[in-house]
Amino acid sequence: MSKLAHCKLTKRRLETNFDFEASLRALKSRLSSKYGCITLMALLFLSCDNNAVFSEYRSVDGEWDKDERINFTFQPEDTVSINQLYLHVRNTNEYEFSNLYLIATLNAPDGLVVTDTLQYEMAKADGTWLGSGFTDVKENKLWYKQNITFKKLGEYTIEVGHAMRKNGEVAGITGLKGITEVGFSIEKAPN
Repeated sequence: MSKLAHCKLTKRRLETNFDFEASLRALKSRLSSKYGCITLMALLFLSCDNNAVFSEYRSVDGEWDKDERINFTFQPEDTVSINQLYLHVRNTNEYEFSNLYLIATLNAPDGLVVTDTLQYEMAKADGTWLGSGFTDVKENKLWYKQNITFKKLGEYTIEVGHAMRKNGEVAGITGLKGITEVGFSIEKAPN
């Protein structure tokens, strides 16, 4: 069989096994539906984050111990850019509280140490979670520091621990349930 005959035969087989125009029509009808367009736009929006400089997550094994510090280490790209720092918390319905207290410590390469006690609302008054997500895991993107310029190049470390306790009790909660992951991210501030 000549190459030309083989190509024609192959083309004929493709035409009989795959209807390109029908597939294109089906794709167009899916995208023309309201949900298809919304899904496509959401995927495009979520996949394009040009401002992200750093982003990492650490899993919490079952319960977050009151003495456990979750660490993130990073090296800034420059000493000029203005950055936004965020903490990320993923929680499930096992989380028993409507707020979250965190202790965050930023260690700079020049020895400067800055510790902040942070409080975040995690649920509305009616118990509805404030985070985003379609499943029982909710993602909370929480402001940590705004408009930060890293003055020195080198290795920085963020240490995050929880400071949760029940009302009227002095001792902290030993094993905090319902937190599945803690993250830290840096984004360039919009111009």
